[in-house]
This record gives sequence, C-alpha cells and structure tokens, in this order.
Amino acid sequence: MASSEVDQKFLGKLAKAVENENPLLAQILFKILGLSINLSSQLIKARKLRRHGAPETPESLELTFHIIWLSREGLVLLNQYVLPMVGEYVELKVLAYKLRASFYHIYVLFHNTPPVSTMSLSTPEGQTSSSVPSIAPARTDKGKGVARDEDQHAPQTPAQTTRAFEGGPVGPPPGFGSEPLEPPTAFLLEPGDYLPKAHRCFQEAVQLAEELLWGSHSLRLSVKTEYAAFLYECVHDREGSRKVAQTTITEVFDSTEGIADDMFVDSSELVDVLGKMMKRGLGSSNTLRSKAQGSSSGTQGTPRTDYAAITETTHAPPPGMI
Repeated sequence: MASSEVDQKFLGKLAKAVENENPLLAQILFKILGLSINLSSQLIKARKLRRHGAPETPESLELTFHIIWLSREGLVLLNQYVLPMVGEYVELKVLAYKLRASFYHIYVLFHNTPPVSTMSLSTPEGQTSSSVPSIAPARTDKGKGVARDEDQHAPQTPAQTTRAFEGGPVGPPPGFGSEPLEPPTAFLLEPGDYLPKAHRCFQEAVQLAEELLWGSHSLRLSVKTEYAAFLYECVHDREGSRKVAQTTITEVFDSTEGIADDMFVDSSELVDVLGKMMKRGLGSSNTLRSKAQGSSSGTQGTPRTDYAAITETTHAPPPGMI
C-alpha cells in the first residue's frame, strides 16, 4: 500500500537521487514520504479496529477521516507534480504508478460506494430508514374510524376523524425511489465506485513493473504483493489473487539477474508474504484430512476425488520451483 516500507525506502532513495537535477520533484517526493509515514500508523490502527470488530466510535470515525484526507492529498501531489515528470526515470516511474494504485486502493477500502470491504464505515441503522419522520401507527377500531391511544374511549367528532388522515409527505415504499446513502467521508471526497479505477491503475503498474524491472526486484514484488491483496480484499477474486502470488514467486526463482544486498531482505520478506497469499482462503490441511476421513468412514463429507484435487492444489509447488 502507499504506506509500504519498501515504497517508503524507494521514495527516500529516489528523492535524494533527483535532488540536484530536479529540486521540485525531490521536494514533492519527500512530502509524499512524510505523508506515507503518517498514513502508515493510521492504517495500522484502522485495521486493528476492524479486525477486532470494535463498534464505530467518534475516534474511529475521525481516524477514517484522517486516512481519506491523507490519501486525497497524496494523490493530488502525485497526479500534479510526480507523474508528469517521471518519463525518463525507471524505478521512479514504476513507484509513481504503484503509489497511484495504492491511494485508490485506500479509497476502495474506506470510502467506496457501494462498500466492497469490511474496512468501510458502517452506516447507522437509523440512516437506512426513510427521511420522513416516523408516525405512530394508528389502529382501526373495527371500521368505526381511526382509534388513538389517548382518546380511544372518547367519542370522536367528524373534525377529529378528518385530522386523523392528515399528515406530512409520504415516503416511497421500500426499494422504490431510494438512492444509495453517502458515506460519512463524503465531505472529504466525492462518493462513487472507485473499484474499476483502482483495478485499472494496478494493471498499469503491474505492466510497467514487468516491463522495466527484473523478477526479483523488491519494488516489482511490492507492486505484485499489493495487487494480490487488492484482488482478494476488494475484487473478491480469491483464485486470481493466489494465481498472482504463485506466478510472482515463480518469476523470482526464474530470474537470472543478480540482486543487490539492500534489496535482498525486502525481497525475501515479500516472497514469504506471497507464499502465504498462495494458500490464503484454502483452509488448513488438518481440516481437509478430517473431511477425507469422514468420507472414507461412510459419513457424508468431501468425496475422495475432490479431496485429492484440493490437496494437489494446496501443496503442489509452483511451476519452476521443483
């Protein structure tokens, strides 16, 4: 994401590298670096709150506001000052396109309409009802007019009967004429479906990374790792996410280029993360084994042929790693 430690390292390194020939670009990169460091801590807090199912509070709402504001400002800096000036740089170009996808990734997680992730703010139940004030339901008194609690034992006059049917505007029936509710962050960023835009940005960043960087380059791995996470969390394409992770690991082991010492640790850590993403959502081998035992003992469970296929998919090494 835009707060990735690998991305932050490259931001500082590349900002220093272009400082003499392009001071404005270096200044903007340092600003984005500071913003990214600030954003990192906010995202960690937000993910912890969502993971533990904490109820929505004013503090968590303010945290989300801060995340959206930082992402919006970072994207503005990127689009106005960085992307137009990265044509002649290699790593910086890949990084800029990757950061753009990362900021849109945050939009999708916290601001998308309709929500596609559990990270989105929940809308209070009261906001889902009609904006028309609720009126206590009146009871029909066996065809003799409308009865009310306060005067159900008192005789009704014609004027009271007429007023009983008077009221404000009537809201539309459920499902008719209702528009999607705006997220609480709408005052910071225009509501909308940012998922297609984010997906296109990731595809462009992945294409650039594959064309300009070798397979074991840590920045290329950073692009692929977040893209796999985006597919899993936002697009809900679990198989596609695992395929990206598996293909990326294969590319690392097939790469014939050397790797610098300062990239080795980051690349190794990202490969470990991708290895976990390959198995994400598949379940543990113990669960699969218990299902197979239930099937062999005559109980209803996963057929033996299906279990074999799942086992081969889960434990078979990626192509090129044998």
